[in-house]
Amino acid sequence: MPSAQPSEPTIASLRDTSGDGSGDSLARYWTFYEAVADAQLARWLPRRPSRVLDISGGQGHSAARAAAAGHTVLEVRDPERRGRPAPGRPGGAGRTAPTVPVVADSGTLSYLADACVDAVIAENRVLSRHLATEATISEIARVLRPGGRVLLCVDSLTLGMALLAERNYWAHLSDVPSAEVVLVPWPDGTITRSFSSHQLRELLADAGLEVEWIRPRTVLSPSTVEHVLGESPRALQRLVRTEMGARQTDESLGIHLLASARLR
Repeated sequence: MPSAQPSEPTIASLRDTSGDGSGDSLARYWTFYEAVADAQLARWLPRRPSRVLDISGGQGHSAARAAAAGHTVLEVRDPERRGRPAPGRPGGAGRTAPTVPVVADSGTLSYLADACVDAVIAENRVLSRHLATEATISEIARVLRPGGRVLLCVDSLTLGMALLAERNYWAHLSDVPSAEVVLVPWPDGTITRSFSSHQLRELLADAGLEVEWIRPRTVLSPSTVEHVLGESPRALQRLVRTEMGARQTDESLGIHLLASARLR
């Protein structure tokens, strides 16, 4: 990475939104992204041992992180992904805090009783992949105990609009300001749902959840992170601390929005 001012990467270089950075030109940014996600989860998790439901799809390692923190974790893995291990997932003899895996649809939680968990983790953009997000949020509210909390990550409207513009979907872009639901076709044929902070706040409130905060996953831009880590690879923890100490904002900046809400 040159020492001159870095240029902002195109959306094409951000298409690996899984955060594992495999085969990505922004590998340093995804390493930073994952470290920030771990720090945000550690700060958010209940202080006391709790029953946690993770519906992130078995592709991340939030369930393993929660289990390692002493919580009982029920991890829902989507059937089409059950054979693919999550990157960075503890295993083997060293795995002292196992999760309880359930192969089921993470979008419908009918197999769970009412008010049966203390917290729900919906990472890895799972709610953007479930286009009927309202139904999934309602199910999350149903299985939460009173006072229980949910941590979720979704695609931001910024990412959705950038993808539409990159593919020359100008008619779709002109409809975005008045659209209640923004669906975005990806080059690989999949469709995801993008949210503004206002849309996400309304979605949670309609399900009976009280929003605690909404913020971008990362305030620091990919170009800034790539530039700093390119100059000094040891600066990762300093960047994470800077990100964690940044002023919280619910503006739809960055590629993903992170939200925390509590059942009233």
